[in-house]
Amino acid sequence: MKPNLSLSLADHRLLDLVWEAEPIPSPQLCKLAQERLGWKRTTTYTVIKRLCDKGCLKNEATIVSSLVPRETVQQADGQEVLARSFGGSLPDFLAAFLRSGDLSDQDADAIEKMLEEYRNRR
Repeated sequence: MKPNLSLSLADHRLLDLVWEAEPIPSPQLCKLAQERLGWKRTTTYTVIKRLCDKGCLKNEATIVSSLVPRETVQQADGQEVLARSFGGSLPDFLAAFLRSGDLSDQDADAIEKMLEEYRNRR
């Protein structure tokens, strides 16, 4: 089954905890979610079930682990933002970001390096 990567903020927050600690027993995940997110046990189990139904997590014998890597979710999120807010245009996204003036020289250098590596692999 291909995972459904249309995720809520709550889904993302729980996935972050799972990726950090997996495999993790569900009672321990509930405790972690309570400590870090302020969630009740029932909330955590609801989100676990939703993510299992979406094909993003598995919960076998009370052990929770991810079925999708963080990078896959990040890529899907990025594509969704581009499509929804910028008509799928990465240059339009970058232009909007650059207009904010929040790009450090270090970040600009890192982006230049990524583009150079991208060009060289083609």
